[in-house]
Amino acid sequence: MVGRVLLSCLLIMIAWMTFDFFLHRLFLAPLYKQNATLWRPFDQMNVGLIYIVTLALIGTFVGTFLLLVEPKSLHAGITFGLLFGLALGVSAGFGTYIHSPIPLALAWGWFFGGWVKGILAGAIVGLVIHSSPS
Repeated sequence: MVGRVLLSCLLIMIAWMTFDFFLHRLFLAPLYKQNATLWRPFDQMNVGLIYIVTLALIGTFVGTFLLLVEPKSLHAGITFGLLFGLALGVSAGFGTYIHSPIPLALAWGWFFGGWVKGILAGAIVGLVIHSSPS
C-alpha cells in the first residue's frame, strides 16, 4: 500500500506540474503580463516554498482519500477530486479575487485550474489506490 501511495503522490505531482505549465505559462500568461505590478518577478519567487505547498496539498488530498473514502475506486476518486477541486478552485480563484485586485478572468482561470487539478488527482488516486476485491 505504501508503494501505491507514493506512486500516486508522484503521479499527481507530475500531472499538476504539467497542467500548471500550460495553464500559467501559456493560457494565463497574457493576464499575468497585463497585471505585472501584482506579481513578484519570476526570479524572486521562492521555488522551494512552491514545492512545499504543493507537496502539502498532495499529501492532504491523498491522506484524505486514504482515510475517508471507501470503497476506493476510480469513480470514488473522481467524485472526491471533483469536490476537492471545487473547493480548491473557489478558494484560489474567487477567494483571491475578493481580497486582491486581480482581473475576474484570472479568478475564473484559477477556479477552473483548481477544479481540473482536483479531478486529475482524483483519477490518479482512484486508479492507483483501489480497494481489493473481497
